[in-house]
Amino acid sequence: MTATRRTSGDVLRETRRRDSQTKRGKVLAALDEMKDSGTAITFASVARAAGVSTWLVYRDGVREHIEAAMKGQAKAARRRRESGTGASAASLATDLELLRAENKALRQERDGLKRAVQRDLGARLEREGIKSATQQIGDLQAELHKVKDELAAVRAENAELKRQLADAQDEVIAVRDAGRELFKTVNRST
Repeated sequence: MTATRRTSGDVLRETRRRDSQTKRGKVLAALDEMKDSGTAITFASVARAAGVSTWLVYRDGVREHIEAAMKGQAKAARRRRESGTGASAASLATDLELLRAENKALRQERDGLKRAVQRDLGARLEREGIKSATQQIGDLQAELHKVKDELAAVRAENAELKRQLADAQDEVIAVRDAGRELFKTVNRST
């Protein structure tokens, strides 16, 4: 039983063939989706939708499908025009003008509502601001009284500490003088 050995070239050819089939399948799927959604079909748009290069959509076996779909779309558009089911240019222009007028009215309404909300918000902020400011002023005044009381206590404590320091300095001076006198006395007696 001999097994045929595959060369790296065989493997590469097989891989390329599978890759080509996968890409062609993507092109056909994208083409079907574009037909179903009514998207305009061109070679470039199919390549973009399928995520493949444009050269692939021009290859035999793919190009024919795209050309047929393009012809089908052109025939359907022609039938709509001829049957009158499509809108005329005058009808589209009228619709456009009506939409522009409606958009203008909606913008004006939006701007009016925006101004009303801004006025209401401003009035609310002003009311809340006055209440809040009054509360804050009361809080700040209470804090100010508290700080003034603390300052008076600290000043009194500071004055007491200065008095104690002066007393301590006087005692230090008296002790130094007494120490000098003591040294003089001790030195004289020796």
